[in-house]
Amino acid sequence: MNKLFLALLLCLPSVAFAASSACPSWPTNMAIVHLKNAGITAPDRLDESKTNARLLMREDIEPGLWRQIYEITFHEHAGREIQVITENYAIDEECSMSGVAVWVVGEKLGDIQSLDVIKKAFRRFQDYLVNEPKADH
Repeated sequence: MNKLFLALLLCLPSVAFAASSACPSWPTNMAIVHLKNAGITAPDRLDESKTNARLLMREDIEPGLWRQIYEITFHEHAGREIQVITENYAIDEECSMSGVAVWVVGEKLGDIQSLDVIKKAFRRFQDYLVNEPKADH
């Protein structure tokens, strides 16, 4: 039992560091503020349990500093869905290094397939390139 506890204890720093690289709470909370200030919705109209923040991009600026782009979907209790894209800067120690730019998505046209579908297509393409018959020149 002590060995298990020690093993878990040794893993804690890496878990804490890994968690610091994803900061969805700051852009999510600031998006709610911007939506409220714009008169689009209010915090009491949102079902927080259904809010979904998906990291679209993380761009490392320099060690410990990055720019992040999130797609955040809010659901009102009445059923309306509000989707936003956010952009902000974060560091390992602080998610709120900058303000948050918020774009409200008016309409989404098209979508990407799941990563599994993309990986399968990529493998087939790689196989095709490796096994492609060579043209005689």
